[in-house]
Amino acid sequence: MNTPVTAAILAIGDELLSGRTKDKNIGHLAETLTIAGIDLKEVRIVADDEAAIVEALNALRARYTYVFTSGGIGPTHDDITADAVSAAFGAECRHDPEAMRLLAEMYARRGMEFTEARQRMARMPVGARHIPNPVSTAPGFVIGNVHVMAGVPQVFQAMVAAVLPTLAGGVPVQSRSVQSSFGEGDIGTPLGEIQKRHPETSIGSYPKFDGKNFSTEIVVRARELALIDAAIAEVEAMLAEIAARKVVPKPD
Repeated sequence: MNTPVTAAILAIGDELLSGRTKDKNIGHLAETLTIAGIDLKEVRIVADDEAAIVEALNALRARYTYVFTSGGIGPTHDDITADAVSAAFGAECRHDPEAMRLLAEMYARRGMEFTEARQRMARMPVGARHIPNPVSTAPGFVIGNVHVMAGVPQVFQAMVAAVLPTLAGGVPVQSRSVQSSFGEGDIGTPLGEIQKRHPETSIGSYPKFDGKNFSTEIVVRARELALIDAAIAEVEAMLAEIAARKVVPKPD
């Protein structure tokens, strides 16, 4: 089997931790990477604190194929992601000449002053490559295996679309589901044993309650259909066995 391609996302911002802003980027990235066959393995959210960003980034980039960051590359004083990424890589953070040109032209077209605050959006580590921003011009950037992107969902999604063709994809994960009329209390133990016998699959159980009865959707995921089918066969046999035990014989 192919070696899995893995990823992590580092979401940056005090507003995420305080609840003022509800994150929309993690779910979008997870769906996009899954389709591309890239396993999103870890998500971290950190404050606008350079030391915390550096610590998290260095841990994640050493562990996974790709790291994606969101947030902290705007024009305000607390937008420090470019500084933190530069520090993590031991690179100087400068105003990138091409980013300065793009932004200067954009603000000129709009008849707006290219202020010092707006120029902050052109700062990135020396040697970084641009991630284009078709929405609001200010680019993200790539350095090493780290992709630094905006936190605004519309811009983040556009940047993800731009970088996706440059990523090495893996084998997409496939899935099948089985509906169980039993709750997790009935199926939990035998389902765990099935998982142990099929380590190359991921078996999840998702309980439902319709107001009267509990039921469970069992989902088996793997990169090969044969692996899924083998696990599904055991799940169906397990459900049939539980159903047979629950049948109460009618009195004579």
